[in-house]
Amino acid sequence: MLLKNQVYEAEITDYTTEGQGIAHIEGCAVFIPNAIAGEKVLVRIEKARKTWAAGKITQILEKSPHRVNRECPVAKKCGGCDFWHMDYEEECRLKAQRVKDCLNRIGGESIDEMPILAAPTCLGYRNKAQYPVASEKGRAYAGFFQAGTHQVVENDRCRILPEETDRVKDIVMSYVNKYQVPVYDELTGRGLLRHIYVRRGAVSGQILVCLVVNGDGLPKISTLIDSLKAVPGFATLVLSVNTKKGNAVLGDKFLTLYGPGYIEDTLCGLSFRLSPRSFYQVNHHQAQRLYESAISLAEIGKEDLVLDLYCGVGTITLAMATAAGKVLGVEVIPQAVEDAKDNAARNHIENAEFFCADAGTAALKLEAEGIHPDIITVDPPRKGLSLDAIEAIAKMSPKRLVYISCDPATLARDVALLKERGFEVKKALCADLFPRCSHVETVVLLSHKKADSYIHIDVEFGEGEGKIPVDSIAKRAEAYKPKEKVTYKMIKEYIEAKYGFKVHTAYIAEVKRNLGLPMYDAPNAVEELKQPRKHPTPEKVEAIKDALRYFAVI
Repeated sequence: MLLKNQVYEAEITDYTTEGQGIAHIEGCAVFIPNAIAGEKVLVRIEKARKTWAAGKITQILEKSPHRVNRECPVAKKCGGCDFWHMDYEEECRLKAQRVKDCLNRIGGESIDEMPILAAPTCLGYRNKAQYPVASEKGRAYAGFFQAGTHQVVENDRCRILPEETDRVKDIVMSYVNKYQVPVYDELTGRGLLRHIYVRRGAVSGQILVCLVVNGDGLPKISTLIDSLKAVPGFATLVLSVNTKKGNAVLGDKFLTLYGPGYIEDTLCGLSFRLSPRSFYQVNHHQAQRLYESAISLAEIGKEDLVLDLYCGVGTITLAMATAAGKVLGVEVIPQAVEDAKDNAARNHIENAEFFCADAGTAALKLEAEGIHPDIITVDPPRKGLSLDAIEAIAKMSPKRLVYISCDPATLARDVALLKERGFEVKKALCADLFPRCSHVETVVLLSHKKADSYIHIDVEFGEGEGKIPVDSIAKRAEAYKPKEKVTYKMIKEYIEAKYGFKVHTAYIAEVKRNLGLPMYDAPNAVEELKQPRKHPTPEKVEAIKDALRYFAVI
């Protein structure tokens, strides 16, 4: 066991999924932030357990050629970005490696190379920002959460956002401080302003401002509107009423205070209406490359029926409609469905229909009605596909399935489940829509294996040449047993035995939830807490994932 506060020499050999460096010292895995593979460093141990430790670099003995000076002054503290300490080449390499490793290890593939669509710039690309607000010594400020906490790190100028977005933030905070608008406190549930949400159309330049409030209004709102009009492109101001405790940013009630309540933008040659709850990729240039790749892989014909699950505002649905006979889009958010219908009308697309429903439920219903699409596309949230959706997709047996994913682990899990149901992976590539951040998008093409012909086989049981012994069948039947149900207790005991520390059930639940795994045995207190909880450290996240892999959950 390594000693806390002791300094050791180490070589960085790999990365965690969150981009921390990994070294092995005296048989112990050490997680080191801001490290780059190939570097030799002196590291001070800050946490020490039996089989793992967390450390901090005190000196770089051999510097990686990929190390660069950080362009962001708060990069070490802010949880928004992960890779300002390395060049973009190394960032793309580790992202592609992560996708390949997940598909090989969890998905059961044998991929040697993973192509990645690198971004042309790492600056100013993000078209959406959600700033949490806080106050200290009577002064309110906005920024982004420090990694693993809900401590707000103030940043005058975020490098991955357009200048106009930060300008909106500054104007709102100036208004808040001038008129003493109370800032929301997570612990007490008191205060008014919770988040500043800004969305900017990359092509249109239009700006939507949405203020998330713990109430029904704000004081002196006309003054704020007048100030926002000075920002080029400002088009609309919306209030989102969120009076619930928890981590959800937007509420269920929206009040338009200025403008139409939405903005417009152009993607893949089509015009789209975007409201606060509309899903829209944050990197316009890279989203277009990703969708173009997905459409190319789909090989859509003029007679094909296309089903797009998790369609959002219909971006890829409508792009595919221009090549297909008919497209069906399914989305669970009513506002997004309305936007999708409006987007179809504004682009004069008549062969597209949209339905508001859970993707899995809708897919099962469509399959039961005898609808069998030629091509299915899915772009689910981070938790991946539901089992209902997977079962329905398998029953529909499309010629091609195009899976767009924002999480390699849940993608790989779903690929494994789809392969069990007759699908096989044909192509895969990833696209970097989030430069300087740990997330990466992936698109995978799968096809359903169908028999080209059938042969008749006679099988004889018994003893003798060419016969199958009955005893062997009995032994196989006896050997086949359903997998044991993996409980939270088993996971906690495994982690304590291997790593020497305990993890709360809530931490396991959070990791499972992020991976899209079932939550059936979590106590209610895990899912609905009376007050905000702390989040697991990266070390505990890795330990939980290790346990889930050990028990074959992922």
